[in-house]
Amino acid sequence: MKVVTERLVVALLSLALALPMHAADKESKNKGGKKDPDAIGERDVGGGMNFYSLEKEIALGKSMAQQVERNSRIIDDPIISEYVNRVGQNLVRNSDAKVPFTIKLVDDESVNAFALPGGFFFVNTGLFLRADNEAELAGVMAHEIAHVAARHGTKQATRGQLINYASIPLIFMGGWTGYGIRQAASFAIPMGFLQFSRGAESEADLLGLQYMYKTGYDPTSFVDFFEKLLADQKRKPGTLSKLFASHPPTGDRITQTQERIEELLPSKPQYVVTSSEFLDVQARLASLTRRTKSQDDKEEEGKPTLRRNPSDETIPVDGEPSDEPEEDERPTLKRR
Repeated sequence: MKVVTERLVVALLSLALALPMHAADKESKNKGGKKDPDAIGERDVGGGMNFYSLEKEIALGKSMAQQVERNSRIIDDPIISEYVNRVGQNLVRNSDAKVPFTIKLVDDESVNAFALPGGFFFVNTGLFLRADNEAELAGVMAHEIAHVAARHGTKQATRGQLINYASIPLIFMGGWTGYGIRQAASFAIPMGFLQFSRGAESEADLLGLQYMYKTGYDPTSFVDFFEKLLADQKRKPGTLSKLFASHPPTGDRITQTQERIEELLPSKPQYVVTSSEFLDVQARLASLTRRTKSQDDKEEEGKPTLRRNPSDETIPVDGEPSDEPEEDERPTLKRR
């Protein structure tokens, strides 16, 4: 009995001594890692298997960005463009990104922003106009910058290529079924540059929070914008664009973001939330988009429209109405 008691005492003492060491180990693990905002810029968040060098990633992103610009209307107002670019570049300077960024505003009313591999970043006018302050706008932009910093697009494409390669033997083993699987994998690869896994989205939330925090913005604004979009989606389904809806602001995601703010980001005496410049530029953008929409509506009104002849009567060559049915009129079946 005495031996058992002594062993129990030793075990309890060992456990007591291990607890503070475990906490210290945990803190040491976070130090300099992805959860340490003080290490931003000195850590390799984009590591991992990737078939693309940074140079190839930039070239790929540039090619994709050119396609976007050919099929979109870019806002070229110098005041608006300069402001959006300045907000974005401030975030980039406080990020882990290893590539330069090109930031442009797209005339699109959907609430969205997307960053292509290599730092080619597009912000929709709908996102700018839906934000209540600069910090909300910065939060979404920081999230997209995080995708580029972590190289999620080319990592996802690499995984897609590996799946594609792995399916090649199926052509010989599974006939046309195997070939269909391989083709499906091949077609899915381009979408991998913009649609990410839950793990990638969670990582972008984590990094984006730190980027906006280091830039001086209130990180809770990111949560505020999430909650607003969630309310919009519940009130009017389909509000979010398809790309943004692929990683919706769910309740669990909002809760996780709040927990990360409390756990990882020490409170600051003051934050940047908004500015008079944000409100001025937002008003300027709203006025510009109204004028553009009005011009588009006028152009639509000026286009010719086609009218069809009434289907209930046939006009013969002499111009008189005819009671004869059209040749392509379906016959009526009668029962005997």
